[in-house]
Amino acid sequence: AMAQHSLALMYENGEGVSKDATEAVKWYRKAAEQGLAEAQRRLAISYQQGLGVSKDAVLAAMWDQKAADQGDARAQHNLGLSYQKGDGVQHDHTKAVRWIRKSAEQGNASAQESLGDCYQQGQGLLKDTTEAVKWYRKAADQGYDVAQFDLGSCYEYGKGVTQNHAEAVRWYRMAAEQGLALAQWSLGMSHAFGRGVPKDVTEAVKWCRNAADQGLATAEHYLATCYSNGTGVPQDHQEAMRLYHKAAEHGDGAAQCTLGRCYALGVHLPADAIEAYQWIMRAFERNYKEATDDLVMVKAYLSPAELREAERRYNESKRQ
Repeated sequence: AMAQHSLALMYENGEGVSKDATEAVKWYRKAAEQGLAEAQRRLAISYQQGLGVSKDAVLAAMWDQKAADQGDARAQHNLGLSYQKGDGVQHDHTKAVRWIRKSAEQGNASAQESLGDCYQQGQGLLKDTTEAVKWYRKAADQGYDVAQFDLGSCYEYGKGVTQNHAEAVRWYRMAAEQGLALAQWSLGMSHAFGRGVPKDVTEAVKWCRNAADQGLATAEHYLATCYSNGTGVPQDHQEAMRLYHKAAEHGDGAAQCTLGRCYALGVHLPADAIEAYQWIMRAFERNYKEATDDLVMVKAYLSPAELREAERRYNESKRQ
């Protein structure tokens, strides 16, 4: 079984042979059917992601179950997540926690972070923010960036620990330096508002740019505002509009409304009330609070015929 598993890995990674996901699955299956837990877990991943086989969440969960029953920590975590999402198995938060805990107790950092989330949200067990922090810390101490961000957030908002902005920044920085966009954004905001560090808009822009380059909508919106106002960067309305567009496309309601107002009023963009309607409606349907007033405003710029055209275009875009 080990030789079959090794051959599967060679086909999966293209080491010594041409990369071939279908052939990898064939050999993972042979090893898995002989009871090799790692091969069972890798076969589950193949079914989960559709690598060399058609996607099949039920078969993915079945093979994860076999590996999990043998104590494979990563399979236990994957199986717990399947129960949490109802993916290939019946949705069951209690079973999810049971399998995630088994994995976490073996030291699997991603499972420890997931167990922290369960305690933070009260999913499958009683909500306990102190216990959440305990598990986040275990994962964070192993260098897991998501848990470092979670722990930073707990310190920032005083969830399960005494509020401590300097400690929040310390954990955000660890995760940000590993490239986690949410942590880069949070570290940027700490610098922007002087929470836990001296206020420094240049440093705020630096970290938010890193997050924006990864497509984080809130960071794109903040950076757009910086370019619009000349905060921490030279004022550049063209760059601001480019970033507002990106943030709006990534679902940021504030950016969608800003873009809509710019099109409606012809500020730094060609006046186009029909285009304005498209963006403001996106924000409205996301329940962004300012969109209601903006929608009233933009409709005032549209004739009845233009409003019908704007509605037609919006409905058509939703179907695409």
